[in-house]
Amino acid sequence: MAAPETHGAVVRLKEDSDGSCSTVGGVGYGDSKDCILEPLSLPESSGGTTTLEGSPSVTCIFCEEHFPVAEQDKLLKHMIIEHKIVIADVKLVADFQRYILYWRKRFTEQPITDFCSVIRINSTAPFEEQENYFLLCDVLPEDRILREELQKQRLKEILEQQQQERNDTNFHGICIFCNEEFLGNSLQCLYCEKTFRDKNTLKDHMRKKQHRKINPKNREYDRFYVINYLELGKSWEEVQLEDDRELLDHQEDDWSDWEEHPAFAVCLFCEKQAETIEKLYVHMEDAHEFDLLKVKSELGLNFYQQVKLVNFIRRQVHQCRCYGCHVKFKSKADLRTHMEETKHTSLLPDRKTWDQLEYYFPTYENDTLLCTLSDSESDLTAQEQNEDVPIISEDTSKLYALKQSSILNQLLLQECLKN
Repeated sequence: MAAPETHGAVVRLKEDSDGSCSTVGGVGYGDSKDCILEPLSLPESSGGTTTLEGSPSVTCIFCEEHFPVAEQDKLLKHMIIEHKIVIADVKLVADFQRYILYWRKRFTEQPITDFCSVIRINSTAPFEEQENYFLLCDVLPEDRILREELQKQRLKEILEQQQQERNDTNFHGICIFCNEEFLGNSLQCLYCEKTFRDKNTLKDHMRKKQHRKINPKNREYDRFYVINYLELGKSWEEVQLEDDRELLDHQEDDWSDWEEHPAFAVCLFCEKQAETIEKLYVHMEDAHEFDLLKVKSELGLNFYQQVKLVNFIRRQVHQCRCYGCHVKFKSKADLRTHMEETKHTSLLPDRKTWDQLEYYFPTYENDTLLCTLSDSESDLTAQEQNEDVPIISEDTSKLYALKQSSILNQLLLQECLKN
């Protein structure tokens, strides 16, 4: 086939005086030292998912190295380091495995320069020290057509699944986002199947307990599992326990041995992780003297304001800056020591400082704490729920003095000023 318009093109990167590279016309890193220019992730717990032996893998385009489908980032890193090839917009590829297999075959038929742009780095150095990298992107018509075909195929699979669900006349349930009922139980958790008094309580329960899948022990669902029809007389549990390596090697996707691990929430001020949000609240109050529920109650924060406050604190801690006195430190450890000694963890700035649109966006992409926030009154601590608040009436024996000193006078004055 004809080579793309980018054939033979050489992209030279501008080098700074200190040897670092930057693109011409780009935004330099020195424009704002406090800008976060890359996705951030909180530390993962040791209970995360692991790659199973025999799971589907993808082979490198140029060699026989192969990596599990779930670890495609390792394959991309391998191809950059070992083979100097970069795939643009890889997250937009609908089926990464088929995409790699296609180009693995094509590169055996024609030279790589027929398909890829050439990026030359260290261009001012002697020729023997210069390096060429190859960019594979959808500027090449063949690559664009491939991506579109993979996208269409994935869409077709999704639409077929949706159509099958539409034709299922046995479905019963209630929408968890509105009050529309579709026959059957209402206000019931999908996983533990407990019934709750109202929609908000149900949503809070499912969010806090991570009950975001149907109950696998409910036999009513067995008829909908295709795996139950693979072999006569065997249920999905029996098939799951079988160690059929030959079948596993020929499957494109295998989820039979997948196990869900609890999503751990991370403390706002340190690396402490907790399996439940209640334990995390207790840790932050005991270790850092910061009571998020108390702050929420005193400031009357709704869900979105809580999100902005958490993202604000996350960003300040990430940048090693105390939000109470605005002093910046060399490390997070120094910051924690300072905030604990000065009690600045509870010294929040004015609302206008953190109640900004920019804090709608998570500081960390995998911040589980954001998924557990709620504006429900059920978040009150047990002490607050059980505490009897005494009500003391005013002394009415001296009415004139009462009229002069009553707090109602202040409230009426404030209302008059507003009007």
